Amino acid sequence: MKTLKDSIKTQEFTLIGQLRLHQDDSREDVLRQAMSLAPAVDAVAVTDSPYGVLHMSGLAVSALLLQEGIDPVMHFSSRDRNRIALKSDLLGAAALGVTSMILKRGEPLPDDVQPKTKQVFDSGAKRLLTMAGQLSDFQLANGGSELNLGAVVAVFDAGPNWKPTELAGKVSAGARFAQTQICLDMDLLRRYVSRLAAAKVTWQCRVIVSVPVITSADAAHWLRENLKGSMVPEHVVRDFDRAKDPRAHGIEYCASIIDELRRMPGISGVNLSTTGEPEDVVAAIERAG
Repeated sequence: MKTLKDSIKTQEFTLIGQLRLHQDDSREDVLRQAMSLAPAVDAVAVTDSPYGVLHMSGLAVSALLLQEGIDPVMHFSSRDRNRIALKSDLLGAAALGVTSMILKRGEPLPDDVQPKTKQVFDSGAKRLLTMAGQLSDFQLANGGSELNLGAVVAVFDAGPNWKPTELAGKVSAGARFAQTQICLDMDLLRRYVSRLAAAKVTWQCRVIVSVPVITSADAAHWLRENLKGSMVPEHVVRDFDRAKDPRAHGIEYCASIIDELRRMPGISGVNLSTTGEPEDVVAAIERAG
């Protein structure tokens, strides 16, 4: 079985395909997406109800993927669970055979989420990473395998004197890779990664950039205006407004971003999502060669 854990150690560039999960997805829906993505990527990301979008539990989805020989990258957010529930799910994921996890505090729920839901935030990202690191150490001590732990970062225009202390703290807590929020501003990304490299963070932590395959002008507008932490330049939105075939343009544009990221120092891979179907992600990967 291909795994993210192996690929980031042995490959120059890693590909992750992210499932697009919904509340009404059946087992067959989940597996159809995963089976479409799996041949083209090294691992498949399983989100944790981002932005309050309810979907099947990550544990259940990860179990389905593992049964099919697909490596899940399971997200854990402290927004919805206290420490006992988080530790319980970490233990369950490790027992299932999940080897790669992204640990994060999680984003606040939008104001219009219904029904109104209490947000927990019982643990920060560094505490979550520490808990998972302790589990990893326990597994190693008992003949098991080390967990591949990841964190989330948002790209921004860091000044020349900025130090990545937050990410460095997550690396010290156990993060071995960092996945950015969506970033389509390549100049901004270069400056940000150069700051990470100057602080030698990229020596200890692989950087994976989140890139969407946008399939409509409306989706481009929504990503720019509503997705917190995302970096979608205005010219990208204008290009989708002018595109005669937004889906074809989105696939071509994503392929060009993948190609550029492959050549960018300090970047180790890409996490690909889509506002359309998983086949659009595969098409972008194939178009990028």
